[in-house]
Amino acid sequence: MPGADLIDALAHAAVSIRRSTTAEQVAETLRRQITNGAVPPGTRLREEAVVGALGVSRNTVREAFRLLAHQRLVDHALHRGVHVRTVSADDVRELFATRRLIQPLGIAAALDNATLCAALDEQVDAAALAAAADDWTAVGTANMAFHLVMVAGCGSGHVTAMFEQLVAELRLAFLQMPDHKGLHEPYIDGNRRLVDLLTAGRREAALAELACYLDTAEQQLLAAL
Repeated sequence: MPGADLIDALAHAAVSIRRSTTAEQVAETLRRQITNGAVPPGTRLREEAVVGALGVSRNTVREAFRLLAHQRLVDHALHRGVHVRTVSADDVRELFATRRLIQPLGIAAALDNATLCAALDEQVDAAALAAAADDWTAVGTANMAFHLVMVAGCGSGHVTAMFEQLVAELRLAFLQMPDHKGLHEPYIDGNRRLVDLLTAGRREAALAELACYLDTAEQQLLAAL
């Protein structure tokens, strides 16, 4: 009967949805650990360890690994397992080329936008507090959050999702840097200047400040890699 066939089909689909949702949750948990620096580039992600830690099935973990590979956060090599991805110099050039296309949208959104500028200021304050505590990984996290908040202000879910994936991948490159303090410390004041320019509605000066940041950060990463 057609009705019974539909019910059976939806029942199978419901199981797939539940499995998919669980795999996405596992992937998100691993993504946060990777991008926060808890699991550095080159680390092997052992299937059995993830199963034991999160209490999920091997199939769920394998699907989560596939999702992370699609996000370019892990590599899966035959006979070598799954490793957190190591970013190359060519990857960095591509990532920054994309940033130069996307991030001016955030500048346009933040101009004369008091609410968005206040949210950006909060991230600068978070970075300053982390620097005072000598937690340079947290400073890097706040710096990435600063740029995510700015891009999200443009109001496009598609652009924001794209930039979130880009930032996660870029964080892998930052984690490969030997001197996190030397990398992140100058950007606290730079981000503060950018907020001041946005608050004042100085579009061209804000774009110039952003361009300077992107150029400097790219060259630092390329020099280290």
